[in-house]
Amino acid sequence: MIFQKTASASFSSCSMRKLHYNFLPRTAGCFCAGTDFSISLLVFPFPSPVLISCPLTLTPLSYPIPSCPYSFSSFLSLLTMLPCVHRLQPVLALLSFTLLTPGENCPAICLCPDPHTVDCSGRGLTRLPDEIPLDVRRLLLADNWIPRIPSDFLVLYSDLVYLDLRNNTLSHIEPGTLSTSSRLVFLDLGCNNLTEIPKGTFGETRSLIKLRLGNNPYLSMVNEDAFMGLTSLRELELERNALSGLQVGALSQLPSLRVVRLEGNPWVCNCNFANLFTWLVENSHKLPNGIQGMECSLPTDGRRVPLSQLSQDSFRECQITLTLTDFLIIIFSGISVSVAAIMASFFLASTVHCFQRWSKGTKGDEEESEE
Repeated sequence: MIFQKTASASFSSCSMRKLHYNFLPRTAGCFCAGTDFSISLLVFPFPSPVLISCPLTLTPLSYPIPSCPYSFSSFLSLLTMLPCVHRLQPVLALLSFTLLTPGENCPAICLCPDPHTVDCSGRGLTRLPDEIPLDVRRLLLADNWIPRIPSDFLVLYSDLVYLDLRNNTLSHIEPGTLSTSSRLVFLDLGCNNLTEIPKGTFGETRSLIKLRLGNNPYLSMVNEDAFMGLTSLRELELERNALSGLQVGALSQLPSLRVVRLEGNPWVCNCNFANLFTWLVENSHKLPNGIQGMECSLPTDGRRVPLSQLSQDSFRECQITLTLTDFLIIIFSGISVSVAAIMASFFLASTVHCFQRWSKGTKGDEEESEE
């Protein structure tokens, strides 16, 4: 396998990383973000070697691309991104199964109990670790101090199905960050410092089944379309946050939802909560403890009351409807007020005009008497 640089930039413009593999002697290469390369693949086994060349442009990423000292399986995963290599996928898969040893390329600070699991929990990390194998399926990053996730982090990890980021210092998730993972099934973002879940945070991650967002003490806003496209989501945890209200549309657009946790939030029993209360009563079977463990604050005195003590009549004032007679009265009142205003304006203008004419006449008489 030989890499030949074709761009005009000098070799000093990129970081040279040598590739050395026991099964392919005399191999060398270089990965350089933003530089064009021509890749020549000498593919085995065939009766005669097959040489295939295609251009490759690596765009700059905020997260480092796993490169030379990393696994050959990571390189194979990166290679399959090239359109001209798609027909070689069976051969590349055969090489990855026969020539690789399980558990290689585990990050030095982490543990890898099996070839597809990377456990970096409780390592005091302040950023995502480098050298994560591209074929990782379970990535455990709980109990660290990670403040953010690069927006392009999951682009390279297409096999990731389980991501645990609980108990870190994440304050926000950039929209689209999680939409690039097409196989993600489990996502834990609990016990962080998230403040809101905006629209497009999860894109349309249709494979996601369980989402944990609980125990974020500053999470006070969830956009109505925050979970749009999560058609397979079955479990949603939003307990013990700072939510005082929640749009029903955020929950009603989840067709596969089976379990939702909302207890421990400072709900306010105002008219904005009325629709959510109705949804909770109708879907109490989706709450682990029904509505028994939920409370809300009365808007008048701030007193907290269990939802089990409320009913639809508690929000009667929020459901005032107008009859046809009410509409006619409102329309007639508006017309009457408009007519009265016009008449009053006309009368006032006429009075002013008459007063001005009378004033001019009086002055004229006084001048004539003086002459």
